[in-house]
Amino acid sequence: MSEDKAQEKGRLPCGSRPFLTMPYNKIRAASYTVSMKILFTGGGSAGHVVPNLALMHELRYTYALIYMGTGGIEEKLVTEAGYPFLRVDCPKLRRSFTLENFKIPCRLHRAKKQALAAVRAEKPDLVFSKGGFVSYPAVWAAARLGIPVLTHESDLTPGLCTKLIAKKCERVLTSFEETARLFPNGEYVGSPVRKELFAGEKQRALHKLSLPPNKPVLLVFGGGSGSHVLNEALKNALDDLLTDFTVYHIAGADAEHCEKREGYFVRAFETDMASAYAAADVVLSRAGSNTVFELMALKKRAVLVPLERGSRGDQPENAAYFERKGLVRVLPERALGGLAEAVRAAYRDKALGENLASLALTSGTGEIVRIIREVLAQGGASE
Repeated sequence: MSEDKAQEKGRLPCGSRPFLTMPYNKIRAASYTVSMKILFTGGGSAGHVVPNLALMHELRYTYALIYMGTGGIEEKLVTEAGYPFLRVDCPKLRRSFTLENFKIPCRLHRAKKQALAAVRAEKPDLVFSKGGFVSYPAVWAAARLGIPVLTHESDLTPGLCTKLIAKKCERVLTSFEETARLFPNGEYVGSPVRKELFAGEKQRALHKLSLPPNKPVLLVFGGGSGSHVLNEALKNALDDLLTDFTVYHIAGADAEHCEKREGYFVRAFETDMASAYAAADVVLSRAGSNTVFELMALKKRAVLVPLERGSRGDQPENAAYFERKGLVRVLPERALGGLAEAVRAAYRDKALGENLASLALTSGTGEIVRIIREVLAQGGASE
C-alpha cells in the first residue's frame, strides 16, 4: 500500500512501528490534554477486548488511553469505541500441528520490534494487559523500557500468555480467588463487567426489543462471533422450546439462514446487551469467563455449553466451577439433544434461583480501576 493510500485509510506506515488507526497528530494532540497515559493491550477474541473497554470507559476522562493489538476483533471493537489503536502483527500459536507454527519465532521477533518502537515513542506510564497472544509484545516492550505492567487473568487456570508475562508484571490480577494463589504477585479482584449492563430493566427491555410479555424469554448467544454448534442445536430444539418460551437468538453469521417463526426473534449481532440480559429469564450460552461473570453479576439463570474443541479447556473448567456452587446448569456438547429439557430445568430450579439471589458477586471494575490509579499515583513509568 502506498503512503497516500494508507493516509486515505487513516493508517500511517511508520517503519518498524505499527499502523495507527487514526491520524497520528490527533493521537498526539489528545495526549497533551492529560498528564499520564495508559496503553491497554489484549486480543485474539472479544473476551480479551470487552473487559479492557469497560476499564477504559471508567478512565477516559482522567488519562490518555491508547490500545495495542492486531488487526483482528480488537481493532474493530476499539476503533468503534473511539480510541486510538496501534496495530502490531503478532503471531498466534495454534494448538494443532501446522506448519504455520514454525514461522512464529521470526514473526514474534518482528512484532516485538514493532511494539518496542511504538511503546518507546508513546511513552505510556502504565501498560495494562488483558491477555491473549496479542498482548505479549506490548508487555515485553514495557518491561524492557522499565514501564510498570498490570495484567488480568479471566479464567480459573491461567493462559499461556499470563504464565509468560507474570514475572514482568507488578501484579497479576484475577477473576477467581483460587487463581491469585498461583502467583507470588497474584491479587484477586474479580472480573471487570461493563457498567451499562446493570442499567437494563425488564419491561423497558421487552418493549425496546419488541418481545411479547406473555412468556418467559430465553436468550441464546455464542460469544463474540456466534456459535454454529449452539445455533444448530437450537434449530433442532426450537419447536419444543417455543411452547414455553419466547426465544431471542443472537446468531452471528448464521442469522441469515435462520427461519422466521412466531415467538422466535433472531439477530446477527446485538449492540444493546443490557436490554438483552434484562429481558431474559434464562440464558443459553458458551462458558467464556466474561460471559459467566456477567451472568453471575446480573444473577441470571443459565445453561452453559462449554466450548470443547479448539480451546485449551478453560471453558469446561469455568463452567464446572460455577456448577459445583449450584449457580448454573452445564450441558456438554455431546448432550445437546437434551437442550430443551435442560433449559426448562434451569428455569424451574428453585435452588438455582435461591443460590443466585444470595450470591455476593459484583463487578471487579471498580477495584481494578483503583489499583490502576494507585500504581500511577506512585509515579508510573520512570523518566
